[in-house]
Amino acid sequence: MSDTVNSAGWRLKFAGAALAISILAVIWFAAAALGTKYGLWGWQFGLGKMTIGWGPIIAFGAAGLAVIAVIVGLIKSPRTQPVILALGALLIALMLVFRLIGFGAQAGSLPPIHDIQTDWDDPVRFSEALLAQRKSDDAMNPVEEAPVIPESPGVEERWPGMGGRLVSEVQEEAEQPKMVDGEETAPAYDRPIEPVYFDQSPGEIAAYATRLAEARGWDIFTRPETSEDVEETLLEATETSGWFGFKDDVAVRIRAVNGATRVDMRSISRVGLSDLGANARRVSGFMDELADRANGRREP
Repeated sequence: MSDTVNSAGWRLKFAGAALAISILAVIWFAAAALGTKYGLWGWQFGLGKMTIGWGPIIAFGAAGLAVIAVIVGLIKSPRTQPVILALGALLIALMLVFRLIGFGAQAGSLPPIHDIQTDWDDPVRFSEALLAQRKSDDAMNPVEEAPVIPESPGVEERWPGMGGRLVSEVQEEAEQPKMVDGEETAPAYDRPIEPVYFDQSPGEIAAYATRLAEARGWDIFTRPETSEDVEETLLEATETSGWFGFKDDVAVRIRAVNGATRVDMRSISRVGLSDLGANARRVSGFMDELADRANGRREP
């Protein structure tokens, strides 16, 4: 074994260095996320600089170095150890590269909004207590009745024509398929964001909704009334993302309407322009599961 290692010489060391750099690249991205989550730096630095700004340079650099290490390892015998190390480095680096490419494609395909709800005609309103909590936590995104996508060079560059448009209109468009070059493409969101109706009382549905929110690990801020005679009640909660620790606030409005119980939901991020579809997935996923558990329907 020692003769093999010695004969591999600098090629083995080069492959080992490539593997070490690929592993360090993984640690870099993990540090960017966890440092943000635990308050070592702001999300603008952890996500904006470390991940989006410097991340591609690090990932592609590690992949390029790994490719060179593979080629060098194949030049002459012994090949086994240098090539194995180099292929390991390449596999790790490509994992990061493809993750970044997918992240970029996802960001480009989704609208620049971070406030999603089932009823923009009669918006779901958060309590004054939760709004005060958002303010004390330095939430950058305001909660508005009719929010508008900001007009800025950055928005116009990445999402032409979106600046100044109502979020409600953009959300509706994201729920519908588009025509591109004469062909219908899939909608940006998997399914329409719409209310759900139930035959049970608002209090009974509120109990279902609370258990579901708890099962999802949300921090319950306002617990709804669950008595049989309640006509309208509100569930408020906050979900914290696993890696970066981003907080999104949720409000579930449950009320009696024309002999049925109607459930509407709103989910809004505290920071960031685009939520990468997280709020839409949260609303549709929660509403689907609530409908499955309590035999809900999409029509009154």
